[in-house]
Amino acid sequence: QVQLVESGGGLVQAGGSLRLSCAASGTFFSINDMGWYRQAPGKQRVLVARISRGGATNYGDSVKGRFTISRDNAKNTVNLQMNSLKPEDTAVYYCYVALVFGNGLATGDYWGQGTQVTVSS
Repeated sequence: QVQLVESGGGLVQAGGSLRLSCAASGTFFSINDMGWYRQAPGKQRVLVARISRGGATNYGDSVKGRFTISRDNAKNTVNLQMNSLKPEDTAVYYCYVALVFGNGLATGDYWGQGTQVTVSS
């Protein structure tokens, strides 16, 4: 059983900041990539930021320079610091992890339940 617990969403004014956190727990061997995706009403889920186990990062174009992703491999957590928020950042944000099971031959993608981020103008 794998569980992802997200926290940190909410309502903020444009220009403000929020920090999202996600903790993975359960039975698995290790975690490869971790990340955050978001889905606005009527739109597809898109990449916000992703980070490898070694710390390599990848950001969606719309958040580059404003958002920073980080992870703690010892605690199995991933964080997203969101600064200079804009109304168009309003969406449900989903935590993503790529897990490795057993002796490394099995992998699986898991998603959090989503946390709402609303940026008012």
